[in-house]
Amino acid sequence: MRIFVTGGTGTIGSAVVRELIARSHLVFALARSDEAATRLAGWGAIPVGGDMTAPEQWTATLPDIDTFVHAACDFSPQMETIERRLLDVLLPALASQPRDIRFIYTGGCWLFGATGEAIATEDTPFRPLPAFAWMIAHLQRVMAAPGIHGIVIHPAMVYEPAGGVFSRFAREASEARAVRVVASEAVRWPLVHSEDLAVLYALALAHAPAGSSYIGAAIEGWQVGRIARAFARQSGGPEDPAIVSPDAIAAELGDWAKGYALDQRLSGAKARRDLGWRPTHLDPEAEIEALA
Repeated sequence: MRIFVTGGTGTIGSAVVRELIARSHLVFALARSDEAATRLAGWGAIPVGGDMTAPEQWTATLPDIDTFVHAACDFSPQMETIERRLLDVLLPALASQPRDIRFIYTGGCWLFGATGEAIATEDTPFRPLPAFAWMIAHLQRVMAAPGIHGIVIHPAMVYEPAGGVFSRFAREASEARAVRVVASEAVRWPLVHSEDLAVLYALALAHAPAGSSYIGAAIEGWQVGRIARAFARQSGGPEDPAIVSPDAIAAELGDWAKGYALDQRLSGAKARRDLGWRPTHLDPEAEIEALA
């Protein structure tokens, strides 16, 4: 397949780019800087200069593709406006391609809200974090667009042993500070390693029917306090996490960061059943403790 990827140097997108190239696909990836282009080319992708905030500059000269993966997200206060403008320009450009385009849109676990003891599935009604409520209309727009075979993947909290959603924990632990946890140690996060998630994207591109959606959760829910304490043990820093309020983390990072306080359990059973997805990273604490 000839695949165009946005967000190709982010936590999700970089893993997707590498997985698709490993499967012998031809990958074009949006690069907004020379540094990003160099990284992408080093993995074997073809960089395409451009920026999410100015889609007219690169959508007018899209290469001949049959698949599009949208894995980028701008976490600024303007993210809804940026995304809407992107779709305004991108969807007509894709519709002008000589064939229907398979399009993976990246949703998110925070669209399901706090689940408590319930386990959310693809059939669970959305109860989105307010900062991301706009995303529902956007994913519906992709699914209904003419000439587009839309597929939605809702990733769980995407981690790497010292990266992704664990980046702040790793940084604070390395500074011998108490690792901060939002709301409570008992808050559960559904988790997925970036490499496992990338495999799900590849399987969805190859096998998912148009109009389908999948939750990319390898682990239904893991108490965030256990993650914080694993980093503390690994670094030798203060063992007890520092509890911060959702309002405090929002004041620091933006309203979207209140999602860190959501107590969630999500199921990835549909992706396992329908696509043969088999995540292999199932013990994040062991991966943290194995860090050098």
